[in-house]
Amino acid sequence: MTDVILRSSGYSNYASRAYAARPELASKVAQWAQTPVTREWIEARLDELCASCGESGALDEAALKTALRRLRTEVFCTVMERDLSAAADVAEVTGAMTDLAEVTIQRALAVLSADLETLFGEPRGPDGERLTLGVVGMGKLGGRELNASSDIDLIFVYEEDGETAGGKRSPLTTQEFFTRLGRRLIGALAEMTQDGYVFRVDMRLRPNGDSGPLVCSLGMLEEYFYVQGREWERYAWIKARLVSERESDSAQRLAKQLDAIATPFIYRRYLDYGVIAAIRSLHQQIRQEARRRASMRPDKADDIKLGRGGIREIEFSAQVFQLIRGGQAADFRIRPTLAVLKRAAAHGLISAAVCDALTDAYRFLRTVEHRLQYRNDAQTHAMPVADDERALLASSLGFADYAALMTKLDAHREFVEQQFDAIFADKVSGEKGCGVADDSAASWIWSSALADDSAQDELAARLTELGFADPSPVLARLTGVWNSSRYAGLPERSRERFDIVAQRALEAVQSIDAARRGDTIARVFDLLEATAKRGAYLALLTEYPAALDRVLSVLSGSRWAAGYLIRHPQLLDELLDDEAIASPFDWAEFKRSLLARLVAAEDAEHQMDLLRHAHQAEVFRILLIDLAGRLSVERVSDLLSELADAVLDVTVQTVWQQFPKRHRETPRFSVIAYGKLGGKELGYASDLDLIFLYEDPDDAAADIYAMFARRLITWLTAATGAGTLFDVDLRLRPNGESGFLVTSLDSFRRYQMREGDAANTAWVWEHQALSRARYSAGDAEIGAQFEAIRADVLVTERDAAALAREIVAMRERVRAGHPNRTELFDLKHDRGGMVDIEFIVQYWVLLHARTHREFLRNAGNITLLKLAAKSGLISDDDADVIGAAYRHYRKLQHTLRLDGMEKARVDPDVVRGEREAVTGLWRRVFADGG
Repeated sequence: MTDVILRSSGYSNYASRAYAARPELASKVAQWAQTPVTREWIEARLDELCASCGESGALDEAALKTALRRLRTEVFCTVMERDLSAAADVAEVTGAMTDLAEVTIQRALAVLSADLETLFGEPRGPDGERLTLGVVGMGKLGGRELNASSDIDLIFVYEEDGETAGGKRSPLTTQEFFTRLGRRLIGALAEMTQDGYVFRVDMRLRPNGDSGPLVCSLGMLEEYFYVQGREWERYAWIKARLVSERESDSAQRLAKQLDAIATPFIYRRYLDYGVIAAIRSLHQQIRQEARRRASMRPDKADDIKLGRGGIREIEFSAQVFQLIRGGQAADFRIRPTLAVLKRAAAHGLISAAVCDALTDAYRFLRTVEHRLQYRNDAQTHAMPVADDERALLASSLGFADYAALMTKLDAHREFVEQQFDAIFADKVSGEKGCGVADDSAASWIWSSALADDSAQDELAARLTELGFADPSPVLARLTGVWNSSRYAGLPERSRERFDIVAQRALEAVQSIDAARRGDTIARVFDLLEATAKRGAYLALLTEYPAALDRVLSVLSGSRWAAGYLIRHPQLLDELLDDEAIASPFDWAEFKRSLLARLVAAEDAEHQMDLLRHAHQAEVFRILLIDLAGRLSVERVSDLLSELADAVLDVTVQTVWQQFPKRHRETPRFSVIAYGKLGGKELGYASDLDLIFLYEDPDDAAADIYAMFARRLITWLTAATGAGTLFDVDLRLRPNGESGFLVTSLDSFRRYQMREGDAANTAWVWEHQALSRARYSAGDAEIGAQFEAIRADVLVTERDAAALAREIVAMRERVRAGHPNRTELFDLKHDRGGMVDIEFIVQYWVLLHARTHREFLRNAGNITLLKLAAKSGLISDDDADVIGAAYRHYRKLQHTLRLDGMEKARVDPDVVRGEREAVTGLWRRVFADGG
């Protein structure tokens, strides 16, 4: 034994034995421990050991085992020495052990596969392509987080069935060949020899566990995922990655196919709240097993991995975010636990302070874990019981005594436990999980009594008790759902959640205005039926009662909002995010974040879904604030218009990058908004009036941008699994439906300025429309040139009488096209309504913009009315009265549309004064010409 003094020899019984067995090892470890343990160093050491263990350069299986085990001892002791000397952090320890596992797996596979191929030939697929065995590292190996004395969880896969090429012996099927190779690999790593072992190997995570085949084809794996895959296996596969070599063509094919199979199994494209209960259940099973072992071995009861506040709870707390959100946010598809915590903090799912505290706890717990395992190279996580062992452990960690160590450890564990409970605590109250008292009216109503005809009177009485003035339609609705095949066919867990939400809703609806209770509970069951087959949504409403309260608020507040939520149930997630609802709208950040997600998306279909989800989430956020009474109608329209601009801009950029005919990095293409979007008066269900302009000297520009525009329209209007984005109306483009889909700037200018062919020039009504047009998205320089053309058109000198006749004639055509045969007043189209005000303002803009340039501002009708007063066209009082009428009309229209009314019509007496004021102004402006 050398005179070199190593910390590891004084702390670790394993190291003392290793140094005694190999006297030269201590001095080498002292030298190696001066620098970090890297993969390159591990590979170099293995090369040296293989050369010294093999005879004449040949490395047989016995020599391979010797080399691998000696390498393991060297890496273990060197890492331990650096850790105990405070030279290595947790990341270096876990990284070095992971590199050791990968290097030994890859080297062993290369040697053993070559040996088997000399006997049976290389394995080949149906088309003669070479196949390789893929080794999938699970758990901590997959996450590059192996502890000092970890076992490794492996799964063996191969591409497809075939057979070997044949050699000294008859060919084997690829299944048999890779099974033999897998067994020999396990032996090379896990068999105990006089030199010890490399890694204990656990194969129980493979399909069907110990009862399943040792190796499986990708086809078998995919079928297993589809037919039998369980929630806990999704959790297990979240860290999975190929740890065998990935450079060869066959390995690259295998890796690509494996990712295509595993990703949709692990990650759902919707926000998957059902996983909370699944992981909670898995954690409970692990805890029960830990308690069972502790009862048998009281000396092992304090487990820093599986115990409360332990390593496993941090891992679960991180990975639940991946499973819930990884389907929509690809940046969550990462493996290391600390990286996941940072990603969760970046998304605002946990605070930065919580992330930092969990990170500190994780590093401390892992450091303690390694100290426990260094002692005897044992896969243990139990704190010591003997006083001398406790003192030694505390000293190795820099604590004065064991009590000081436990104070620090318990503080970390208490915090971890609190955070875990905040995420996973079962929020369903009540012994039977109903969430309401067993004897309440709600629990009595939503029960098997609905299937009993004799109980109808009692059920009606209970509904009356809950405040339903007319219980009959409610009872009919509930009875229909209870007895429906859809409800009866739900999986047991989904039906339990359905029952919980139904009873809670019946209980909570008492807080809603009595006149709206019946409609609200009907909408609740519409939502439940629409989402029943998607257990994640039921899980969300079960796990988060606050979300259900907000659902009731939305469903009771607006028929349109209820329909929107039912059509897009993924928006339920938005109800949990108080910060998002309260935060200001930042459209630049919205576009940046959305573009980043689109770049990371798997394909065009996924991108289209992401666009729709992002738009729906922001519309719903605006809607929630609107229903809370915190936005004026004008502000709602501003926000919806700004959102549409942002989505259009992102879509233009994204579609251009997908467009195969693109001839430049950025398109010289612009989207111009007319109508409601142009005037920033967009409503929740408004379509978009658009035209497309381009300016590009390329000879093929017209054809390129026409094809691009068609694809852009498809992206905007196509119905995908996530719904539609916008309804688009292109009839306001030059020459209407007979005109080109896209127009060059020069052609647009000539058309609007009545240059060239008289048949190819704009009508007055098109100039009316232009008064409400503006640049929306795409190339801003083209947008600025459009604004200049718009100004030139609007300041054109016009004859007042001729213009008035054309405006009045157009008003009559609009009224004829929207007949109202009811006694109600149509807020938009009837005389004295919104169109009258809009036409008056447009008449002034076209007639007076030449002398009053303020009219060029696309500032909205109310502001333009004030400008008309400032210009002396009407009195200030008239501007105020007509502006107030327009605002009142819009507010009434907004309320009616939210309540699901397609036509905004009211009792004439409600707006008699406003209507008379508007018709009076019309007569004065057009000299009774209307």
